[in-house]
Amino acid sequence: MTDEQLITRIADTAIKHGTFTLRSGRTSHYYVDKYLFETQPDIIAALGERFAVRVAQINGGIDRLAGPELGGVPLVTAASMATNLPCVFVRNARKEYGTSKQIEGVLELGDRVVIIEDIATSGGQSIEAANALKAAGASVEAIIVVIDRQEGARENIEQAGYRFDALFTKSDLGIDE
Repeated sequence: MTDEQLITRIADTAIKHGTFTLRSGRTSHYYVDKYLFETQPDIIAALGERFAVRVAQINGGIDRLAGPELGGVPLVTAASMATNLPCVFVRNARKEYGTSKQIEGVLELGDRVVIIEDIATSGGQSIEAANALKAAGASVEAIIVVIDRQEGARENIEQAGYRFDALFTKSDLGIDE
């Protein structure tokens, strides 16, 4: 699938128009419903391939991928399959039962990690996940998202000290708000 075909598939599958409240608390006249595009096999496979290309471009190599719950989990799984790198899942908060973990899977001290994320508006969830991984002893080398809404995520993530990359922007999807 070409980039243009993938952009069209994502836009046709997941863009909704109306009034929506985003995780950041902002109101928007459009919404990209990540669950609609993340549940389509052709789209998720194509995204995994594109994440693999971006991960391969990071100097020094990567040991592990990480996906914040919930939207990052299918994406990091697809990226893990495309890169053959193991992955971990980062919960929004440490669970209060069982093993009481915030990070699920195997994370080794000093692992070089790339966070794979869905849509970035303010970058808050990505930064929270990066900070949790850092606290667990990992080195977060980059945060790569499917779509940058171009509403401050890049600036916030870079200001927090993390490298930011996006496969696509809202402009790429034909959204002009």
